[in-house]
Amino acid sequence: MSTAELTPPTAVWPGIAAVERETGISKDSLRIWERRYAFPQPARDAGGERVYPPEQVLKLRLIKRLLDRGYRAGRLVPASLDSLQALLAEAQPALGAMAATPARDDFAPFIEALRSHQFEELRRLLVQTLVRMGLGPGIEQLIAPLTGEVGELWMRGELQIFEEHVFSESVQAALRQAMQAVPRPAQEQKPRVLLSTLPGEQHGLGLTMAEAMFVLEGSQCLSLGVQTPVRDLVLAAAAHRADVVALSCSAFVGPSAVAAGLAELRQALPAEIEIWAGGSSPALQRRSAHPSLRHVVRLGQIAEELARWRASHPG
Repeated sequence: MSTAELTPPTAVWPGIAAVERETGISKDSLRIWERRYAFPQPARDAGGERVYPPEQVLKLRLIKRLLDRGYRAGRLVPASLDSLQALLAEAQPALGAMAATPARDDFAPFIEALRSHQFEELRRLLVQTLVRMGLGPGIEQLIAPLTGEVGELWMRGELQIFEEHVFSESVQAALRQAMQAVPRPAQEQKPRVLLSTLPGEQHGLGLTMAEAMFVLEGSQCLSLGVQTPVRDLVLAAAAHRADVVALSCSAFVGPSAVAAGLAELRQALPAEIEIWAGGSSPALQRRSAHPSLRHVVRLGQIAEELARWRASHPG
């Protein structure tokens, strides 16, 4: 019996727009692959719309990660799930080994609360962690690595999409609550920072963590959220009198799109406004393509970059 002949639980199987959002693979590509390679093979809901079983979404996630590492769709789409996992382990050995590596013991209460759908307990644990450890150490030492672990569990199909979303929303709420408690400087302290993501980048958790680190260091921040067109980034930078435009760039957006967006933004912004970018996008590793880009490799580097900027802009 083919997938299309099954009666899907349409209340939980995602449609094509949701799959596009969650995997970073465009609707057009999904339809082309369906015709050319007979994968994916969506079922149809009562209205005749495509819906995708969880095992197909898992395979699509793996395909996207390998596409971002330079593999061709013609090799990946017809391949089995086992073959894709082997390719990913070969392309990124540390990631391949992660499945066999136990998570840190201090992750366990958070992941258990998430898996058992004790969402209020998850939020309590996050807020408690930030209060106990402090905002900066809490983000660097636990929240950021825990976020990476949750992302890997989701990528391997061990967490559902809605569970990953609940985790992200819970972390962002805890961070914003913690930011409200940070004393503001008595007078404006530069640099003024504008935060966002480029079009196509829908993952905003890294952006919120970065904003928290900027606020902790006394910067005047304006966050636009995710997916701001370059033209609007330029207009907002002027309105905010920004000294720095800070961007979060994940691996879920193709590196060529990230590189093109960064180049367009650099050309459109005044030369005196710096662009700082962080995240897991492979495009950020290509320093030669963006010689004026400040690549923020880790969240703790934000304090170092702020000290550098302030030293070079006295008064």
